[in-house]
Amino acid sequence: MTTDWQFEVPIAGSKHLPPDARYMEALSSQGYGFEAAIADLVDNSIDAGAKDVVIHFLRDGDRLVSLLIVDDGKGMDEAGLDVAMTVGGRRDYGSQALGMFGTGLKSASLSHAGSVTVVSKVRATRAAAPAGRRWTMERAVTGFQCDIVDPDYAQQLIDRYYDCPIVWQGTIVRWDQVKNFPRTGGGQTDRYLHRTINKLGLHLGLHLHRFLARDDFNITIAVEDVSTGVEYMNFGVQPLDPFAYPVTGHPEYAREFVATMPSLGPVTLSAHIWPPKSNIDEFKAVGTVIDRQGFYFYRNNRLVQAGGWNNFRQPEQHLSLARVAVDLPDAVASSEVFRLTVKKDGVDTSPEFATALESAVDAEGRPFTQYVADADMTYRTARKRTATTRKPVIPPGKGFETSVREAIEDELPLLPGEEPIAVRWQKIDNSTFFEVDRESRTIVLNHHYRAAILGGRRGGLNDAPVLKSLMYLLLHQIFEKEYSGSREKDNLQLWQSVLVAAARAELNRVADHD
Repeated sequence: MTTDWQFEVPIAGSKHLPPDARYMEALSSQGYGFEAAIADLVDNSIDAGAKDVVIHFLRDGDRLVSLLIVDDGKGMDEAGLDVAMTVGGRRDYGSQALGMFGTGLKSASLSHAGSVTVVSKVRATRAAAPAGRRWTMERAVTGFQCDIVDPDYAQQLIDRYYDCPIVWQGTIVRWDQVKNFPRTGGGQTDRYLHRTINKLGLHLGLHLHRFLARDDFNITIAVEDVSTGVEYMNFGVQPLDPFAYPVTGHPEYAREFVATMPSLGPVTLSAHIWPPKSNIDEFKAVGTVIDRQGFYFYRNNRLVQAGGWNNFRQPEQHLSLARVAVDLPDAVASSEVFRLTVKKDGVDTSPEFATALESAVDAEGRPFTQYVADADMTYRTARKRTATTRKPVIPPGKGFETSVREAIEDELPLLPGEEPIAVRWQKIDNSTFFEVDRESRTIVLNHHYRAAILGGRRGGLNDAPVLKSLMYLLLHQIFEKEYSGSREKDNLQLWQSVLVAAARAELNRVADHD
C-alpha cells in the first residue's frame, strides 16, 4: 500500500449531464404528507404578499374532483410563471422569504396529484391576460414537457375567483387526479373531508400561527359542489400557538438562554414550561407527549420543526412540559449548523449545536441544563400530587388510542409491574355488550354492535376511543381485585343491560337511516 495521498482530486475537464426526465418521479416521491404539501403552497402565497388564501375542495355530488389553492398575492407574468414551474427554477428569494429550493410547488403538488395547473395574473388592469401552465406526470416523465394553459380557460378560472379572494391580481394552483381522494361513494367523501380538513386546519394553524395571528392574513378552507354551486363548508383557520399557555407551569419561566456557536454566533433559546395536564389544542396539536417536547424552530416566523431534541438528549415522559422556541438566524441558508429539510418539516443540526447547548446560559448565568431539570421537576411534582390523592390503577394497553393511554397515565398513578388492560372486539352472545376476561386481562366488546357504534366508519385496532375510554373507567377496578363481590356483580349486570339497550337502539337508528 502506497503512503502517497492527494488531498485534492485532479480534474481533467467536465461534461454536461442533464437529469433524465424520470427525475420528476423521484421529485414526487419525497414523502410529502398531505398537510405539509398544502402548507408549502401557502408559503408561496405568503411570499407573494397574499392577504387571503382559500383552500377549495370541489366535489360533484359524492365525488371529489379537484383541489385549488387561491390567493390574492402579486401574481406572476409568463416569464415568472415559467421560472416557478421549472424544477429548481432560479429566482431571487428575499431574506424573509419562506421558499428556498425552487422545488416545493412541483414536488408538493405531484406527490399528491396526477396534474398541477397554475394560473396567475399580475396587477395591471382587469383586462390584462393571465398566464397558465400545467404539469402532468405523464408528460413530465417523457421529456419535461410543461403544457401551456389555454388563455380563455386561464381567464375563466381567474374570473371564477374574482373578489374571492382575487381582485386585481393573484394565483390559482389546481390539483387534479388527487391520489388520496375517495374513489367510492357511500358517504366516504363526507368522512374523508371531515377527517382531512380537521387535520389540515390543525397543521396550518400550528405551522403558520404567527402569520394567522396578524390582522391582515387569513386562510379559509371551503367545500363547494360544482353541480349545484352550493358552498356548504367555509371556515377560517385559527392560529395554534404552541407557547400560548394560560399560565406558566413554573414561575421562573419563560427565560431566554443564549447558545454561542463558533461558526454562526449567538442563537437565542426561549425556554418555556407548560402547566401540567393541559387539554387545550395548543398543547395537544403535535403528536404524542414524546413528539411535542423539545425544540420549536422558526424560520422567518414560519414553524419548520415542532418538537424534538435534535440529539441533545433523549425524549422522555418527564420532559413533556418542556418547549423551546428558536428563531433561526438569517444566515441559516448558508449555515452547516442548521439544515432545513426540503419539505420544511424538520431541521437537521450539527454536533456544534448540541455542544453549544451544554454551555448555554441566561442573563443571570443560569445554565440551559438547569431549565431541563426544572421542566423535569415540574412534571414529577404534579405526578406526586396526583399520586397522593388518587388510587393507582392498572394502565390501559392494546386497543386504546395512544392519546387516551397518555391522558390516563397523566391523570392517574400506575400500579408498577402490572400487565396492561387490553380491549378488543369479538363475537359473543348478542345479549351481552361486553365480557371481562380476567385471565388475559382483556375487555371484550361485542363485534355485533361495532358497525353501529362506529357509524359506518372503518374500524381499526384503536377505534371507538370514547367508548373504550368509558369502558376502561367502568371496569379497570374489576381487574385490580381477585374476585367480584355481590355489589360489583350487580353493577356489571346493570351496565350490561343499559349498554345492550343503547347498542340495539343504535342499530335501529342505522337501519332506519338506510
